Amino acid sequence: MPLLVGCVVVLVCVVAGVTLLARAKRQVAARVQSVATRLHPGATASVDLRLPTALEKLDRAADAAIDRAGHEATLCASLTEALEAVPLGVVVADHDGRVVFRNEAADDVLGTRASDALVSRALGELLAAAGSGERVSRPLDLYGPPRRTLSLAAVPLAGGAAAVVVEDVSERRRLDAVRRDFVANVSHELKTPVAAVGLLAETLVGEDDVVTVQRLAERIQDEAFRVAKIIDDLLDLSRLEAEEAVRHEPVRVCEFVAEAVAQIEPAASLRSVGLALADMPRTWSVHGDRRQLVSAVANLLENAVKYSDDGSSVEVGARIDGAVVEVTVRDRGIGIPSRDLGRIFERFYRVDRGRGRDTGGTGLGLSIVRHVASNHGGEVLVDSVEGEGSTFTFRVPAAPGPVGLVADAG
Repeated sequence: MPLLVGCVVVLVCVVAGVTLLARAKRQVAARVQSVATRLHPGATASVDLRLPTALEKLDRAADAAIDRAGHEATLCASLTEALEAVPLGVVVADHDGRVVFRNEAADDVLGTRASDALVSRALGELLAAAGSGERVSRPLDLYGPPRRTLSLAAVPLAGGAAAVVVEDVSERRRLDAVRRDFVANVSHELKTPVAAVGLLAETLVGEDDVVTVQRLAERIQDEAFRVAKIIDDLLDLSRLEAEEAVRHEPVRVCEFVAEAVAQIEPAASLRSVGLALADMPRTWSVHGDRRQLVSAVANLLENAVKYSDDGSSVEVGARIDGAVVEVTVRDRGIGIPSRDLGRIFERFYRVDRGRGRDTGGTGLGLSIVRHVASNHGGEVLVDSVEGEGSTFTFRVPAAPGPVGLVADAG
């Protein structure tokens, strides 16, 4: 009898253990399936609570999660690479306002200079505003040096995060200012001769004296020529700025210089100004646009003749300096004050505005010369003493070869 009781007790314990083990397995299977569902939300929910089935589902969910994480990592890397390629500065902050991303363009703008403390403060304010759900933008002027103008725009992101886009608009502002000044100068330069033509024409109406009529007609003709000259120079300057690439062809130095001298000789003769052209080897040449090169030298010569005294002379020469051709134009005129040397290549700038108008100058000639030199990868230099004269040096690269040789055509 005791043996029977003991067997029953053991049996009960075994059954209870099996029951508890089965329940534990179902609980483990349920937990495993719950984890699998969280790892792979798109998977179909299963009611099979067997542990092998749950482990199999967990295995599939883990594979899917790994694939998804790899895809997201690749996408994140691509987005980061794209943001690094953006020329604008991009700064991203999390919901706590901590900066979690900043591309290289932002690093360039938000450097370590003293003025950048202002940028950092403005950036923090904009990130805080965008983190609260606002879209805000703000210009920021930094007085340098160098002087800069930044445009900051903040946008809210999901989860309380925020992003700020930083753009350096300094060059755009400068170009806008140059454009406004240019329009104002053009209006002023055209208004003066046009008004003169109108006034002279009004005076001419009803005038019977032949001598007076002749004098007024000549004045009208002079003012009309001045307007035409301004328009021609504006068109030349516009064309030079619009040309992205110079048409390259071998051009003999002696030929384009001689052509420029021929263009200016009539004006020089009227002033009794001699043009002394030095001999130049026919082997010297440059690679460039013949029309532009002639225009540059002609403008230098015209400028020299205008500001020379009657009966004086202008010297034109050239030399090779290494791989560079230098064309020099030297006059013995009024010269340029040292305070004006840094501005003479600006559009419409005249050292002696009164004399510039008397000689019909537009103030665009030296600006054209500078653009031609720049288009050919060269430069224009000036050396001047007030009251003694000026020397302009037009420097452009020689054609390929030790001295830019061109085969002689005969």
